[in-house]
Amino acid sequence: MNPKLSTHFNHRLPSSIREAQIIFSKRVDKNHIQVVNLAIGNVSLPMHPAMQKRMNELGTNSFSNGVVKYTPSVGTQEARDAFLNIIGSEGVDVEQLHSLITDGGSQAMELMMLGVCGPSSDNPLMLLDPAYTNYIEFGKRLSIQIITSNRHISDDGMFDPLNFDYIDSMIQKQKPRGLLVIPNDNPTGQFLTQKELNMIGKICVKNNIWMISDEAYRQLYYVDDGSSSIWRITEDNAPGITGRRISIESASKVWNACGLRIGGLVTDNDNFHTKAVSEYTANLCANAIGQHIFGSLAHESHEDLNEWYQSQRNYYRQLMIPLRENLLNAIPGLIVTMPEAAIYFVIDFRNICNNLFDARDFVKYCASKGKVNIDGKDYTLLLAPMNGFYSDPSYGKTQMRVAMVEPEELIKKTPTILAQLYLDYLDK
Repeated sequence: MNPKLSTHFNHRLPSSIREAQIIFSKRVDKNHIQVVNLAIGNVSLPMHPAMQKRMNELGTNSFSNGVVKYTPSVGTQEARDAFLNIIGSEGVDVEQLHSLITDGGSQAMELMMLGVCGPSSDNPLMLLDPAYTNYIEFGKRLSIQIITSNRHISDDGMFDPLNFDYIDSMIQKQKPRGLLVIPNDNPTGQFLTQKELNMIGKICVKNNIWMISDEAYRQLYYVDDGSSSIWRITEDNAPGITGRRISIESASKVWNACGLRIGGLVTDNDNFHTKAVSEYTANLCANAIGQHIFGSLAHESHEDLNEWYQSQRNYYRQLMIPLRENLLNAIPGLIVTMPEAAIYFVIDFRNICNNLFDARDFVKYCASKGKVNIDGKDYTLLLAPMNGFYSDPSYGKTQMRVAMVEPEELIKKTPTILAQLYLDYLDK
């Protein structure tokens, strides 16, 4: 007889952004299928040149003696300064900001949830639904209740405007300890303008709660409003906002360094920062080599950083806009959200499928047996079912998230592959 697993482990399923990849890995014919993996934001672009230079010099410079020691738990000064330099390129005075380096943005999320809500179901965290799935999963891990204000996708792919009065009333009724937003949104690709962030800041001040902003995709926007950030909310915009702000930072997306696993937790609250560092001492420190590579950005000028942002925006814009149009043409009646920001949009089959259609089942079909032949080569498509991004998994049954992470030539084949996989799935 084997010892028992915990209740948490017994109920644990793979994340919706990883499940398709796990299923595909078990296919007998996987070596004969070209997989187009748009399920997870695993960026395939090269890092910033300064980071590449650091990486290429690792064996002849800082780590040439083969010694890789722990860094301080708070992170190296250079890596911390890199995040502050990046925030400073927004035109923000970073003098009063504190930066802690973590093992990827995901660790910063979990640390923030501990600091804001603690491992307690009595102190909820509020999100905008649909929300990044890891916040929902960390809520389960830490026994933190997640409450949400829903966002509705219209048939034209646009989102209804945020209802600030409703958000305010929810906060007053359910008493969350903090409200988290993702201005350049994962999973929806929606963009929250600076004016909207200012309004949310006022609501947080009014209700005396933390305002948290996940800014992993900051500067990846495709609208005319310019970038937005929690750090651009001023005392004039939201009197009392100082000292209640926290941002989640990452080297993964804008800097194309997912595998470095370098994240950051930035705040303008001295006590929160001190206690966060104390909590993180149990982790010892983040990846030392990753910090060294990422730390190169501490020395880049704001002009250089802004040129980099523009190059990344140009790349994704020329992929996402045509892909959306081609999907709409390939599958009449499909809803595709307008790509305003980040590297994602949502597709919704609700207007063309029957009531039995389940996006998760469709994703499993594509990963386990689906294939489409194009010019003598078999392809399949991996996507993320959206029910994993809702606090209530009964929502999003007809929706999937699409990530712009594969090489351009594969992304261009997506409409053809998806249309045929859908028809094959209906006929199975």
